[in-house]
Amino acid sequence: MASALLVMFWTSVWPYLLGLLLVGVAVLLGWRLWRTDRLLRGRDRRWRQEDAVAAGRRTLAEVDVMTGTEFEELVAGLCRRDGCTEVRRVGGAGDNGADVLGRLPDGRTMVVQCKRYAPNRAISNRELRELLGARLHFGADVAVFVTTSRFTGPSEKFALVHDILAVHRDHLGLWNNGASLLSLSEVNGRGQGDARHRRRWKQAYGG
Repeated sequence: MASALLVMFWTSVWPYLLGLLLVGVAVLLGWRLWRTDRLLRGRDRRWRQEDAVAAGRRTLAEVDVMTGTEFEELVAGLCRRDGCTEVRRVGGAGDNGADVLGRLPDGRTMVVQCKRYAPNRAISNRELRELLGARLHFGADVAVFVTTSRFTGPSEKFALVHDILAVHRDHLGLWNNGASLLSLSEVNGRGQGDARHRRRWKQAYGG
């Protein structure tokens, strides 16, 4: 009699027990997946924060000893930090005068040329003309020239006339320390043109 009742009872309730077990397993798996996702996102967030802090502490002296490729990657990273999208490094053989391509936060396309030169060197008109060719080749809206050195007086004027954002060493330092790329356009063509600044530059870098 007892055996018969047990069989009848089990037959009636086992589907519910099985359902509860499956729900419990699903909840447990979901919780583990959620927890794993949170942990991974947390680690990624911490890594990005640490990388941002490290980038902010990077000095121009450290930039000076980078390879050309490392400097291009630095510039691409600064563009991404400022909200630029579709940013990619394209520098190398046959790069058609472009080192970095992407889109500004407002959607305009940009082409960037990077020159990691010794501080006592200067950017000539010829190199800016190459960037103009790259802007035409890639159909970019904005052309940016980033250098660890400076522009000559004529080349700085050339950049302004042809609507090139000329990021010289002083502006690169500002950009690296948190100023946005678009904010640099407001001071384009300034910061190195007066004679007193040039004298200080020559005293500091010997060029």
